[in-house]
Amino acid sequence: MIKNVLIIANSSKKESGCESEEIVRYLRDENIHAETVSTESFSDSVNIPIDTDLVITLGGDGTVLYAARAVHEMGIPILPVNLGTFGYITEISKDEWQDAFEHYARLGDNLSRRLMLRITVVREGRRVWHASALNEAVVTSSGIAKVVNLGLSLDNTALGDFRGDGMIVATPTGSTGYSLAAGGPIIDSEMSAVIITPICPFTLSNRPLVTSGKVVSLDITEGQRTDLVLTADGQLLFDLEEGDRVIVEKSRSRALLIKSLERNFSEIIRDKLHWSGAFHA
Repeated sequence: MIKNVLIIANSSKKESGCESEEIVRYLRDENIHAETVSTESFSDSVNIPIDTDLVITLGGDGTVLYAARAVHEMGIPILPVNLGTFGYITEISKDEWQDAFEHYARLGDNLSRRLMLRITVVREGRRVWHASALNEAVVTSSGIAKVVNLGLSLDNTALGDFRGDGMIVATPTGSTGYSLAAGGPIIDSEMSAVIITPICPFTLSNRPLVTSGKVVSLDITEGQRTDLVLTADGQLLFDLEEGDRVIVEKSRSRALLIKSLERNFSEIIRDKLHWSGAFHA
């Protein structure tokens, strides 16, 4: 039973204030306690009351990524409401949220369980930074020079040294984001797989890799010609140093996203990527 709802509203969206007020009125009419928190920066922390039964996000995919990092370990489901056109993650429009909510409250079967990543930076044997991500972890240059050198290992097996613009380690949810733009494959959002996508590699044999492996390690080798940065979901940043090891693992907990009743993953991909009819030369 849903008794307490927290609404996370992206304050940069003009409609978020009015929409949150409408949702709060509806929920209170249903004898459900509801509160709203607004966010301007996705790097800020958000306090999630322990008795929260559901989080509703108002915004776009970025708002969902922000909320997922905050609540996935608490097992709290997220109802993602898009205030624009439907997104890859925020597939529920502002006109559909009530139907999706009522269906979940009644049956609970419109829930998608998404793989999360756990990211750790080890420096001189000590953990100096950690974060979670729903989409991806990315190591790239933070300077003018773009080429970086990275050592890649999978489950303690060294795969080699890679030279290019960086490396993306993505989830199936993140397969339609930066990884896709860098030439990575699209993976069904509920699969338990990790995608390793080199960014503009110098060697043509360095191709994207889809694996069920548990631990991906990226070593920042000596002699870099540029500064490097690690980003999680494009929202959290950490400056790397030579000798650092970035460890990306599957999280034990999943992000729980309430699904649209109007469209499925295949329809979203088809429409967002404009697949229609036959191929044209």
